[in-house]
Amino acid sequence: MRNYDLAPLYRATVGFDRVADLMDRVLTQDVAQPGYPPYNIEKTADDAYRISLAVAGFTDEELSVEVRENALIVSAKKAEEDQGRTYLHRGIATRAFERKFQLADHIRVTGAVHENGMLHIDMVREIPEALKPRRIEIAGGNTVEHKAAEAEKAEA
Repeated sequence: MRNYDLAPLYRATVGFDRVADLMDRVLTQDVAQPGYPPYNIEKTADDAYRISLAVAGFTDEELSVEVRENALIVSAKKAEEDQGRTYLHRGIATRAFERKFQLADHIRVTGAVHENGMLHIDMVREIPEALKPRRIEIAGGNTVEHKAAEAEKAEA
């Protein structure tokens, strides 16, 4: 795999550090993505999302969900292996894992539920009022304020 040097991009741009970091992270990732645990990402409403991970064999105490630096990190570690059991076939994987999901701006994790071997993590996109589109009223040329301003300019 080729390695790309993004240093010129960092030197030539201001305020695009997150975009450059994202490109750098994507270009340096291994081609083989970990497949465990399997997961789904679904859109549940216009601004709501859900990540569902298959975590059979783990208890609530063995699972960890945290948000750190625009990344959702889900990890699990089995407390202790079954010492007294002898398996003839072991098809349920309970190995430790850590899965990271990059979150877009203004995505907030609202909760997590563990039921029937599935971990559901709900998220919502909340755009701040300052970033929402707003309508600007256009004042006509014949308003009282405009006439008063024109009169003051003419007197000066």
